[in-house]
Amino acid sequence: MKTVISVKIDSEIKEAAQEVAKSAGLTLSALVNAYLRQVVATRRIEFYVAEPMSPHLESLIAEVEKDLLGGKASRAFEDVDEFLDDLKK
Repeated sequence: MKTVISVKIDSEIKEAAQEVAKSAGLTLSALVNAYLRQVVATRRIEFYVAEPMSPHLESLIAEVEKDLLGGKASRAFEDVDEFLDDLKK
């Protein structure tokens, strides 16, 4: 049996959430239903809020990307043992 719930939410948040749902091929109702099913199945309420990158972190990432492009980074390793052996050289 289906039921209707009413939730007060900021109109801008609703519109943004509808766009996210639409981009995934879902309605907002389907998105909310899926989230509530996940809560029931896992018995966990999870929220994820991405931390904004600080200017310091952005500069570190830019430095690493520069090193990667300049060939200054180490090679890729197949496993941990290979990595550890390379460190011993």
